[in-house]
Amino acid sequence: MLFTKRLREPIMQGEITCSVRIWRMPHVKVGGRYPLGSGAIHVTALREIGFEDITPDLARRSGFEGVVELLKVAKHGPGETIYLVEFEYRA
Repeated sequence: MLFTKRLREPIMQGEITCSVRIWRMPHVKVGGRYPLGSGAIHVTALREIGFEDITPDLARRSGFEGVVELLKVAKHGPGETIYLVEFEYRA
């Protein structure tokens, strides 16, 4: 999983533990390990969610000030399915 530069440090500090992604199909799997810094993101849950599930609280938990900011970053390619990826960082 790739993250914008400003989110990497908060993820490695454990402050951010989820990400909303808009993909055609999942690009990660539960139990998957994805390098970040000197450690890795370990995906603990992955589920499809609806647009109505993207709340201001979820945006903040994902490292964004609000829903609009999150949606500007969440879309990856031509996908239209919204996924909530939950993870933990392990050094």
